[in-house]
Amino acid sequence: MSLFSDNIRHLRLKKELSQSKVAESLAISRDRLAKYEEGKSQPPLEILVRLSRYYHVSTDLLLTVDIRKVDMDGLIRLEDNHILLPVAVDARGEHAIEIIPHRAKASYLAGYSDPEYIESLQHVSLPFLGSGKFRLFAIDGDSMPPHRDSSYIVGKYMERLEEMKAGRSYIVITADGMAYKRLGRREAAVLVLESDNAFYAPFEVRASDLLQVWEYAGSIATEEIDISELAPESIREMLVEIRRDVADLRAGK
Repeated sequence: MSLFSDNIRHLRLKKELSQSKVAESLAISRDRLAKYEEGKSQPPLEILVRLSRYYHVSTDLLLTVDIRKVDMDGLIRLEDNHILLPVAVDARGEHAIEIIPHRAKASYLAGYSDPEYIESLQHVSLPFLGSGKFRLFAIDGDSMPPHRDSSYIVGKYMERLEEMKAGRSYIVITADGMAYKRLGRREAAVLVLESDNAFYAPFEVRASDLLQVWEYAGSIATEEIDISELAPESIREMLVEIRRDVADLRAGK
């Protein structure tokens, strides 16, 4: 039997449901469900999504994680898409804040929905943050001054994309990587993300490509800021003008 078949059978038995009951809810035959649970056939994408929504478990978990080994009570349930977010819990049963350092960024993209991976991360406690689910991300580059490579951004998990506000900054996670940017505006199903350093051009991300979004909730600087590195406003304006001139030249103006 496959991991997927073991998972859906485990979830059904845990809820003490019959195959007939589940099959009826999924609008398929009992025999068809039985073949899925026995690993004799694999469901099409449409049925996989139905199973995910029926059990309130993400497709990632259904396909890649042995759910029998997961504390399902330690996962966060989202309201709209019913995806469960794995989190670490400390000895008092409170949510710990996982740390995503530079070296873990690539592995995070592959393991963000894997409870075993999340449990393996180092974590800290920052009690002054209040309610919510938080995670600590290392950032790169100079696009969001005064934050620098040695800084960490504390992100608060966003359950609803519609709650994102223009002018606020976010850690956005897509299959291509993660970025810390400010939301400029929303255009239909597209987000326009901007850097505080005007030298960097805005770029667009489709809402459907977002895996996770974490709103800025604080920052930790591990190095003191060197004020000599902060460019005067006149120099910043000059850099912006140079960037515009280069863009005009490329456009043939």
